[in-house]
Amino acid sequence: MSAKYLVTGGAGYVGSVVAQHLIEAGHEVTVLDNLSTGFREGVPAGATFIEGDIRDAAKWLDSSYAAVLHFAAFSQVGESVAKPEKYWDNNVGGTMALLAAMRDAHVRTLVFSSTAATYGEPVSTPIKETDPTAPTSPYGASKLAVDHMITGEAKAHGLGAVSLRYFNVAGAYGEFGERHDPESHLIPLVLQVAQGRREAISVFGDDYATPDGTCVRDYIHVADLAEAHLRALDAATPGEHLICNLGNGSGFSVREVIETVRQVTGHPIPEVVAARRGGDPAVLVASAATAHERLGWRPARADLAGIVADAWAFAQRKG
Repeated sequence: MSAKYLVTGGAGYVGSVVAQHLIEAGHEVTVLDNLSTGFREGVPAGATFIEGDIRDAAKWLDSSYAAVLHFAAFSQVGESVAKPEKYWDNNVGGTMALLAAMRDAHVRTLVFSSTAATYGEPVSTPIKETDPTAPTSPYGASKLAVDHMITGEAKAHGLGAVSLRYFNVAGAYGEFGERHDPESHLIPLVLQVAQGRREAISVFGDDYATPDGTCVRDYIHVADLAEAHLRALDAATPGEHLICNLGNGSGFSVREVIETVRQVTGHPIPEVVAARRGGDPAVLVASAATAHERLGWRPARADLAGIVADAWAFAQRKG
């Protein structure tokens, strides 16, 4: 059955792919984005676009919307350390205003873009939703604060909510892919080397307790991620805040990613070993058992070469 959805931050990487999936499923989509980090051309054809801030969501949100999918957040870890007030203001203050607008408009379903950064240094691997949350950056702390806000909203006001905690999102879906400024994600950075836009890729630490000494991360294809959001809409239950990790349940090291880019692109990728970055855990891998059980979701595109190939095709189209 067709429904009407508001997608906040729908001009960004993940939001645009989710909006496209909703449209392909026959739904009516409104994208709300202030374009501070998103791109106007990232809004899918067929979506209604509103250039505006989530603090003003009450201007447009009404009871005709079945749910809100919330992606409007700043997400640069380093910037959050330098400018924590920016993250508290937008990520937390903005979401508080959005929840109030939803309450007033009687829109009682929310899917929230959360993050593995809420866990901080993991106490065990793979990471479960029941593991301690101890974020190591204001970015992670702001996302965890929103999760707490949503839990209270569900208990007090009957909101049906699902928070999806992503691990490393990568790949592209058609015309929608990663374009961060500045870029901080490993796969697009390595692809920039293949394109000649960067001389070498920095490897931050090669002395971790991992098979090749470099950090290991769990990569999930953005299209798999989008499909989890559509399933989350169906799983949302009034009065419950469900939290699910999204990942493949296995990891790839930094050097495995670099070698995969070499194989996919056919380009040499020079490496420069640099000092470890503070707060970088050796291994971050998700247990997605809750998503399997509650959402009926399993990633279908777990092959790293396929993820890189999609990202490479997008990078070549966008220059």
